[in-house]
Amino acid sequence: MRLLVDLTNSPHVPFFAPLVRELESRDHEVVITARRFAQTVELATLHGLDATVIGSHGGTNRLGKARAAIGRTWSLDRFVGRSQRAGGRFDVALSHGSTDLPLVARRRGIPHVTIFDYEWARTQHRLNCRLSWRVAVPDSIPLERLDQYGAAGRAVSYPGLKEEYYLDAAALDPAGVRATLGIDADQVLVVLRPPAAMALYHRGITNDVFGAVLDRVRATEGCVAVVLPRTPEQRVAIKAMVGRDARVVIPRAAIDGASLVAAADLVVSAGGTMNREAAALGVPVYTVFAGRMGGVDEQLVEAGRLELFTSADDVRLSRRATRGEAPRLLHDRSPSDLLDVLLSGIPVAEAARTS
Repeated sequence: MRLLVDLTNSPHVPFFAPLVRELESRDHEVVITARRFAQTVELATLHGLDATVIGSHGGTNRLGKARAAIGRTWSLDRFVGRSQRAGGRFDVALSHGSTDLPLVARRRGIPHVTIFDYEWARTQHRLNCRLSWRVAVPDSIPLERLDQYGAAGRAVSYPGLKEEYYLDAAALDPAGVRATLGIDADQVLVVLRPPAAMALYHRGITNDVFGAVLDRVRATEGCVAVVLPRTPEQRVAIKAMVGRDARVVIPRAAIDGASLVAAADLVVSAGGTMNREAAALGVPVYTVFAGRMGGVDEQLVEAGRLELFTSADDVRLSRRATRGEAPRLLHDRSPSDLLDVLLSGIPVAEAARTS
């Protein structure tokens, strides 16, 4: 079986990396494309994925996004055409929330599986759900919420969090990442991930509590913040905000985010993936997400694995009780099981699985 995987944002890399390895262990061919955005390309290299870089992000305004999307879709379509002429037809295309690949896959007659775990990104889902052969989401998202996007009859659920399928607790190196970043073992490590200012589902929503949390960490003795900007613009803004403060570390290159989360005493993030990695590993995590809460976060909050806060003073800056213990997942799941959910029912995938 020949598959195409498109990576359009940094969190897609660790998610797809074990799936690609599992597919290749089954003797399938996987071709990978990546959009130049955030640390997607750098992380693909870090994870050993051979990705062809196609296109980039369009910035913060709708016109820029539209131009970038049109240009990338056109370039991706040309790449797929060349790849199919050289290596044969793609049997399946996979992406996590991409709006480029569904269009190309539909035009080329390739069954596309779209995966996502936040159901209120309406602009994105109105397109990718209607163009996809299958829509896969965590079982904490009620499938009826996807009917508005044209997913009725094609949506399926997988158990738990997507992070529980790709995180390998035994491979995490929390001590190593602390050493790499120059953070002492006795310091309280706070990982901060700022709001996704470029995301369309954040448009018109302000969130200034992130800056207040960073200020509080800087003012607290024994604490150090590792800040992970999403874009070069955020990096410049945050560096201007903190100057040469030694209590703030902004990594210069892509790092193993999961090992960083495992090393942390707490995580404060406006993004879903890092929040859920922390929840999966039992690390205290606070959300500053200002949009409408999705089913995954609703369930995590109800279970006490994710905390909401409205003031920086709500965040407890203290050493995590289990820090120093070997990282472990509260629920450890197999990438092979997730692949079965994604590919079940595709004729060529069924034939390959039973041969």
